[in-house]
Amino acid sequence: MTNSETASDRRTLRLVKRLQRYVRFPSEQTELQEHDPAVRAFIKDCVDPELRRMGLTPKFDPMGNLVVELGEGGSGRSIMFVAYAMTHPAARMKDPFAAALIDTPRGKAVRGRGVAEQKTSLAAICGAIEDIVSNGTRLQGRLVLVVTTAGETGRHDAVASVTQFLGHSPDAVVVCVGTNNKVAVGNKGRIDFDVIVKGKTAHSSAPWDGVNAISGACDILRQLKALDLGVPAHPAFGMPTLTPTAIDSQPKATHTVPDEVRVTFDRRLLPGEAPEQALERIRDAVHLEPPWTVSYQLGPVMYPNELDTGSELFRQLEVAFNAAGQPAPEAIYCNFALDAGYFGKQGIEAVMLGAGEIEQFHSNEEHVLIEDLLALTDVYHHLVNGYIALK
Repeated sequence: MTNSETASDRRTLRLVKRLQRYVRFPSEQTELQEHDPAVRAFIKDCVDPELRRMGLTPKFDPMGNLVVELGEGGSGRSIMFVAYAMTHPAARMKDPFAAALIDTPRGKAVRGRGVAEQKTSLAAICGAIEDIVSNGTRLQGRLVLVVTTAGETGRHDAVASVTQFLGHSPDAVVVCVGTNNKVAVGNKGRIDFDVIVKGKTAHSSAPWDGVNAISGACDILRQLKALDLGVPAHPAFGMPTLTPTAIDSQPKATHTVPDEVRVTFDRRLLPGEAPEQALERIRDAVHLEPPWTVSYQLGPVMYPNELDTGSELFRQLEVAFNAAGQPAPEAIYCNFALDAGYFGKQGIEAVMLGAGEIEQFHSNEEHVLIEDLLALTDVYHHLVNGYIALK
C-alpha cells in the first residue's frame, strides 16, 4: 500500500467515524423544537469540540446556533454553508443511534437516524473544512459555517437569527441537506395558516339551540377544495397545492355542540409567489354566512427559491464536481420548503446540496453510502477553493 493510499484510507476512516459520532449523539425533534436541550447539546458538546480541535473558534448566537468564520472577512467573496443539528424523531426505526456499518447492493453504508437528511452533509462540510485548515489553504474571501438548532422546524427562525448575529450577508449559500449529491436549484415555499370557525355551544341533545362550528368548517373545506389558487403551473413543480393537515374542535366536552373549529392548512408556494398574496386570495374567495363567523391566523412562513443554472454559483459547482472527479452536477427541484428560500428572497444565490437520498427522509431504514460521503466532502472542498481560495 502506498503512502498516498494510506493517507486516503485514514481520511476515509476519519470521515466515517465523525459521521458515526454524530449519529450516536441523538438530537431528535421534540415539542421544544430549537430549544430542546439535546439538540443544543449536540452542537455544543459534539460539533463544537471538533471544530476547536481544528484550531477554529466557533461562536454562538442567542438561539444557540454555532457560527465559525474563516478567511479574510474584509475582501473577496463570501460563501456560507448552512448545516443542521435537529433530526426527525427515531420513531419506529430500530437501533437508530447505533451508526452501524452495513453492506448494501451499492456498497458500504452508515445506517442511522439523520444520515440521509442532515448529519452526513454536516460531517462532509466539517471534513472539507478540516482539509482546508490542515492544507493551510489561504482564503481571500470569507467562509462561514453555520450549524443551526433547526432541521425539522419548518421555519426560517434559525437562519434569520444567524444572519442578524453575523451582521453581514454571504454572496452564496449551500444548504447542507441530503439531495443524493445532486444540486437542488429550486424548492417550494410554504405558509401554514389556521381557519377558525366560530359558532355557538349547546347541549347535543338539543342541537338547534347551538351553531355547530363543525358544520361551518365542513363548508370551508368544500370551498377550499374547489378553489382555483390563481397561479399558473411551474415547469418543474406543476400546480401549487393547498392541503388541510390538522383539525381541532372546542370545547373538549362530551355531548356538546362545539362552538369553535380550527383547521390548519399547508399552502405550498411556487417560485415567484408572495406569501401574503397567497393568503389574501384565500381570504377573499372563502365566505361563511351568519350565524357562523370565520377568521384566519397566519403561522410559519418559508419562501420558495429558484436558481438559474447559468448563475455563478452553479458554474462554480460544475467546476467543483469536475475537480472532485465526479460527473457533471444534476440539477433537481425539491417539493420541500427549505432555508434556501430565505436567502433567495434577499437576492442571494442559494442551492441545496448534500449526501443522502430524499426518499429515505423520516423512513425506518435510513442509510448513506460511504462513497457519497467522500464525494460530497471533496465537492464542498473544491467549491470553497474555486469560490474564495487564492490561486
